Amino acid sequence: MKRSLALLLACVMALSLCLTGCGNKNSAPSGSAAGSGAAAGKQLVAEIGPNPETIDPALNSAVDGGNMLIFAFDCLLNIDKDNKVIAGAAEKWETSEDGLTWTFHLRKDLKWSDGSALTAKDFVYSWQRVADPKTAAPYGETVLGMVEGWDKAAAGDPTALNVTAPDDQTFVVKLAHPCAYFDKLAAFATLSPVNQATIEKNGDSWATKPESYICNGPFYISEWVPSSYIMFTKNPYYRDADSIKLGSIKLLLMEDPNAAYGAWKTGEAMMIKDVPTAEIAGLRENSEFHIDPDLGTYYVSLNDTLPQFSDPKVRQALSLAVDRDYVANTLMDGVYTPAYNFLGTGVADWDGSNFMDNANGGKPYISEDYKANLEQAKQLLADAGYPGGKGFPTITYSTNDAGYHKVVAQYLQQAWKELGINTEVSVVEWASFTPLRRAGDYQASRNGWLFDYNDPSNMLDLMVSTNGNNDGKYNSKEYDAAMAKAAAETDPETRSGYLHQAEDIMMADMSCIPIAYYNDFYLQSSKITGAWHSPYGYWYFQYADIAD
Repeated sequence: MKRSLALLLACVMALSLCLTGCGNKNSAPSGSAAGSGAAAGKQLVAEIGPNPETIDPALNSAVDGGNMLIFAFDCLLNIDKDNKVIAGAAEKWETSEDGLTWTFHLRKDLKWSDGSALTAKDFVYSWQRVADPKTAAPYGETVLGMVEGWDKAAAGDPTALNVTAPDDQTFVVKLAHPCAYFDKLAAFATLSPVNQATIEKNGDSWATKPESYICNGPFYISEWVPSSYIMFTKNPYYRDADSIKLGSIKLLLMEDPNAAYGAWKTGEAMMIKDVPTAEIAGLRENSEFHIDPDLGTYYVSLNDTLPQFSDPKVRQALSLAVDRDYVANTLMDGVYTPAYNFLGTGVADWDGSNFMDNANGGKPYISEDYKANLEQAKQLLADAGYPGGKGFPTITYSTNDAGYHKVVAQYLQQAWKELGINTEVSVVEWASFTPLRRAGDYQASRNGWLFDYNDPSNMLDLMVSTNGNNDGKYNSKEYDAAMAKAAAETDPETRSGYLHQAEDIMMADMSCIPIAYYNDFYLQSSKITGAWHSPYGYWYFQYADIAD
């Protein structure tokens, strides 16, 4: 029933988009400057993914949707090319001595893309909307759980969230306990300001139609043709419009890497994220082929609500049956790195060192000795009551068709067959894939996470029982307690200890199965200047130019 409903909603959304987006060429939000259509100025054509599940800032939890949001919205704060927090819609901000009060001072004369005024009250509305359980924001607890009044807001009274606007240019946030990385949260797309008038007028469909998609960033959406493209046109009302060199960014919506590669070869696209894996060996010497490190982990989620996955011994067995070196260095052509911990390289610990180096006494949680792991896996499965896989039900493994996902799925069939377990692969369209996973309408599934900000909690929060991105439905009181202590702790070193304790717990339980650490591999024209790729998986094209 859940799957049918998810697919039905996806179809309805696609039909709605086609009815509203098709034919809206060169349209602009009401009040936009005349002549600011998609044809004006230089146009950068890129492919960063297929049809997004959503581009409502409060609801998005995918990297491709997040990349679109940074084109369209301007948060209180922003992230620069060095991944440092800088001013955004707020020109300055300060924190009280006790770390509990954050005051943001907005720039003068901020406007929405329709030309109407944007004030601090819009941030109050937007943040309380994220906290409202009726919104069901996946990131709600992650980004606002430390704000005073969160519990009451999450229980149904969003106005209890202690965010206020003393005047039109001042936005004040009161925290229940200090949060050292709160400035990074203020720069995160989930907390983008959204226009109350358009949401109240259009309901949930506001983020599916160019004419109702009111935003405040460098670009607005002028056209949207599902499964074809989204056109982002320069926003004349953006606070720093003079610094934006492009007239438009056209994002090709493609699920097939071969189609994306075809667009690259013909010159239609100047950048493609989804490069066919079969082409990688021949592209390694191409100066326009890039492999950039990301902060994140490719992993497998097991639906812990199902009886066959409720025993940690079973989850450990399925994990130990995976040869991570073979997956990363052979199947993935060495563009990813084998993952023997949940949190990988580049994640900073309290003192600036690598969090992974300090985990588990400095040793990987999973041994690199695959043969020994496989023998241990067989014993664990027998201890769980399934000797040689006898009696264990067939696993349905869900994945979307991009990158190495199908290749990995086929490998898992073989790996788990070594335990005597049969696996069937179900390929799901991307727009339906994340809702299906979030609803728990799957057995086992490809999953992964790219950090939104460099703090270990950003990934460890995924396993908290109440977290909206806890796709595996992992539920451990011990884990939740460790994460709660970390959230309330003000001493950085002590807080780090609680976070390491949490990873110890979830890896002992194998709440998910780490496979590899992410890198992005892509093709990008050398004519694109001024843009950058962040370790969070975003391409910052809003500041780009195109050389003649």
